[in-house]
Amino acid sequence: MNVAQLLDFKGHDVATINQRRSVADAVGMMRERGIGALVVTGPGAPLVGIISERDVVRALGARGAEVLQDEVGTLMSRDVISCSLDTTCTTLMGLMTAERVRHLPVLDGGQLVGVISIGDVVRARFEELERDRQELLEYVQAR
Repeated sequence: MNVAQLLDFKGHDVATINQRRSVADAVGMMRERGIGALVVTGPGAPLVGIISERDVVRALGARGAEVLQDEVGTLMSRDVISCSLDTTCTTLMGLMTAERVRHLPVLDGGQLVGVISIGDVVRARFEELERDRQELLEYVQAR
């Protein structure tokens, strides 16, 4: 299975926030949508960074609640690792593990077309294993 197939199932909706908005706004958006990260946009760029729950929690631990008034651009991760539509789930698992990230923006021809989370990858892999199990069970029962 590849990213294009994952997005066909999940959808291409991407939650974004402008880098000038407050961290409190970002936290509210993540809570409302039930997600763990937002793609950060800037002037003329569809992807300037990503802000995750982990970024917020680390900043809260270091500086306290005042961080909620900061702009998203001060907390976001700027070195964003992304993937493409033809990236396989196996490659995603390795990349997410090696880079210790849970969300990967999906780019196609320089355009942002989706976001894949570790939950998306785990769900896809689980479904794949369940299909394999069912096929093996049917094969054994047919003998």
